[in-house]
Amino acid sequence: MSEGALRVSPTFFGRESFEELTEAARVNTRRRQNFDFHDAASHPAQRLLNAVEPDSYIRPHRHLEPRKDETFVVLRGAFGLVLFDDAGSVTDARVLRAGGDLVGAHVPGGMFHCLVSLAPGSVFFEAKAGPYNAAVDKDWPSWAPPEGASDAPAYLERLRTLF
Repeated sequence: MSEGALRVSPTFFGRESFEELTEAARVNTRRRQNFDFHDAASHPAQRLLNAVEPDSYIRPHRHLEPRKDETFVVLRGAFGLVLFDDAGSVTDARVLRAGGDLVGAHVPGGMFHCLVSLAPGSVFFEAKAGPYNAAVDKDWPSWAPPEGASDAPAYLERLRTLF
């Protein structure tokens, strides 16, 4: 290491950190909590853990920037991955389960998708090109209700019936 180089400590994660993250998700009004391994504002690669409770609504979205493919790996619990065409019709729905036949997925940029938590305490690892810019990160479709809208819980229930 050269003189003046920044020393960075490794980050270890497992059962205990999943419990802490899950507890934070349970008390979060959005019922999910992420832990970033990167500096969201500047790092060229987004890598994070995300704990999501079953009543958390992750609105369908896509990432229009071509290099914003997303990779998910389920570390604990289970998620339903739903893929949509541009009109909002479901084109595929798969269960991703820690230790299951499918444990993850890679979603190309430009494809509408969402995850539905299927079990309390579920946690996934996500990787995507960065840096993160909330203003342009997601393209929201008109056919899916916004988070917090009165019809969002019913839409989430409809998605849940796919699994």
